[in-house]
Amino acid sequence: MSTISSKKIDWATTLIPFFIVLGLMAVFMIYPESSKAYVDQLRSFFGDTIGLYYVLLGTGSLAVTLFLACNAKYAHIRLGKTDRPTYGNFAWGTMIFTSTMAADIMFYSLCEWALYGAEPHLSELGTMQMWAPTFTLFHWGPIAWSFYVVLAVCFGFMMHVRKRRRQRFSEACRPLLGKQVDGGLGKLIDIIAIFAIVCATATTFSLATPLLTAALGSVLGFPTTTAITIGVLLLICVTYTTAVLYGVGGISRLATFCSYLFFALLFYFLFLGNETRYIIETGVQSMGNLVQNFIGLSTYLDPLRENGFAQNWTIYYWAYWLVWCIASPFFIALISKGRTIRNTVVGAYGWGIAGTYLSFIILGNYGLAQQLKHGLDVTGYIARGGAMHEAILQIFDTLPLPALALILLVVTMIAFYSTTLDGITYVVSSYTYHNLSADETPSRKVRAFVSIMLILLPIALLFAENSLYSLQSVTIIAAFPVGILLITIVCSFFKDVKAWRREQASPSESEHTVR
Repeated sequence: MSTISSKKIDWATTLIPFFIVLGLMAVFMIYPESSKAYVDQLRSFFGDTIGLYYVLLGTGSLAVTLFLACNAKYAHIRLGKTDRPTYGNFAWGTMIFTSTMAADIMFYSLCEWALYGAEPHLSELGTMQMWAPTFTLFHWGPIAWSFYVVLAVCFGFMMHVRKRRRQRFSEACRPLLGKQVDGGLGKLIDIIAIFAIVCATATTFSLATPLLTAALGSVLGFPTTTAITIGVLLLICVTYTTAVLYGVGGISRLATFCSYLFFALLFYFLFLGNETRYIIETGVQSMGNLVQNFIGLSTYLDPLRENGFAQNWTIYYWAYWLVWCIASPFFIALISKGRTIRNTVVGAYGWGIAGTYLSFIILGNYGLAQQLKHGLDVTGYIARGGAMHEAILQIFDTLPLPALALILLVVTMIAFYSTTLDGITYVVSSYTYHNLSADETPSRKVRAFVSIMLILLPIALLFAENSLYSLQSVTIIAAFPVGILLITIVCSFFKDVKAWRREQASPSESEHTVR
């Protein structure tokens, strides 16, 4: 890949989303009560009143990906004129998992089952043993990953087959919207996209960083302070900035390192925690329960609002995955050059879900064992207002040599956060240019600038506790237009494939490929 200079930067698209987020944070801090009330009303509307919208998006995305993988008309289309994929299966797969939501996955693997334990809906369905681990696999399973996979295929076709020189959401809409993407509408699409990913990044770091700080404090014996938390964030920043400056090759090496750390942590919990049989049996049982009830879980909406479970969890998660699909599918598409659509779909699902399920089954079920077998009341602790990161530390205290396990957790999460931000930084950096082909990479100055901007917002949120919840709500609200863009991009993809086939059948028309 060649590196492109910083002279072709689209400053409006680059800076406006950051300034919007900073402005929202200022409003949340100056007018905390009124702004929170207003945002809560919007969140209730999007998550409750029109919650069906997100459910249809999720099931629809899954259906489209299965159609693409099974229909020979699309399955055999190769993303790029090359017989060999750019990256081998292991390197490709580890980048897919570690550069998406791996850090979030690790954090929630350790405690999400406990959050479900306090839900009345679980008592209605059966026992905590049966349904708490099932819901973790459902909310982080095929439907969640389908948002990534369907867009990765669309972007991969746009970048590697049609070879368009703009790596943006707006460009992916061109087959349907035409020249409108070159004007104000295209600018609006790209601003919405970057705004959503900046919000998602900021809130994710602000939620999970306290666990890293508390873990370090527990091992090294220092109190958890804002200064220490900022230091942890800066360490992550230095790590992922260094990797991203080396391009995709640096990201690949860091992803491979992450995978080894991840497997080491899983080994620790599975074989040294003395719950091997329980973990494996609960995992098998949960997957069987998920398969048996998948359609019912996918369409459950609680029309009478008897428990609010679908609105509080399922719809929330589909919205959260939507805002994250701004960056991750672009990165998956970038590294999938040379693969067929079927291989991209099957491989992305396989590697993504495999890593996710290993994490939730091993880490989550170990904690569940402490709750149900040994009397560690994690669910009650969180329900009484205890922090999730403190509950996670209690789980670690039940392991042999807990300090060693915590060190391994800290190193793994820092590496995972670094690879996740590597992929995001690479994609957002591509957004900053007016034109950028799939064979070109953003300049190092631009990548470094984006790296610093992405870490500044989580640091700012540490000083504004109330704005964190509000910004989370804004992130969920932003998922609504992102869903509309997803539909537009998928429709554009099918239209573009049809046009491409006509051009292949009539070589004289190939010069008219949209650029």
